[in-house]
Amino acid sequence: MCPLVQERHGSFGELNSCDALNDLVINSTHYFPSHFTVKKNEVESLIRLYYSFVEKPSGKLTNARMDCNTFRGILHNIFGMTDDMLMDRVFFVFDKDSDNHISVQEWVEGLSVFLRGTFEEKTNFCFEVYYLNGDGYISREKIFDMLKNSLSQQFPEEENDEGIRELVDISMKKMDHDNDGKISFADFEKAVKKDRLLLEIFGPCLPDAKVVFTNTKGLQWILKFFIKII
Repeated sequence: MCPLVQERHGSFGELNSCDALNDLVINSTHYFPSHFTVKKNEVESLIRLYYSFVEKPSGKLTNARMDCNTFRGILHNIFGMTDDMLMDRVFFVFDKDSDNHISVQEWVEGLSVFLRGTFEEKTNFCFEVYYLNGDGYISREKIFDMLKNSLSQQFPEEENDEGIRELVDISMKKMDHDNDGKISFADFEKAVKKDRLLLEIFGPCLPDAKVVFTNTKGLQWILKFFIKII
């Protein structure tokens, strides 16, 4: 059995020695639409990276799927995300078929937008992250929840709530263009086109342009890869 089936922090050399994984990579590389290039082996590297992270039921790569906890660990350890609510939402945006796991195709296509998406793609991505109740709108109540979750550690609770209500009012004035008490995608898109700083107004859900290295040796080669492709 390939060492990577049992060990998550392997190397590309170990990955290359696994015939089953090589077959999966070869069969998958050209079929995932993304902003990554096949010629530079970027798609192949992302596929191999995926299989280095995921659990393999019965030891079979074809059964491998990434769960929410694993994905959240990646968002936290590699991209520095700390907001539990938004990390969960990013997971659900990646999980296009809503089966509570991220497939290798969802992984590649999701990272394509997450790391190299156009402004339009990132606008769609952020809006999907922010409409928490799945109805296609961002409500005043959800804005309050997201901002409170993001700011709760910075201010005392009694001061925090009042300040957050003021931020919600400001956000609604800036983004609720049709004054219906909620933010539609059309509202959100219009606002961020006018001011791109509003793209992550309700909390960070995209990677920082500068990914910070950790001291964990097992993650350094992964971080080098991500820094290279951002």
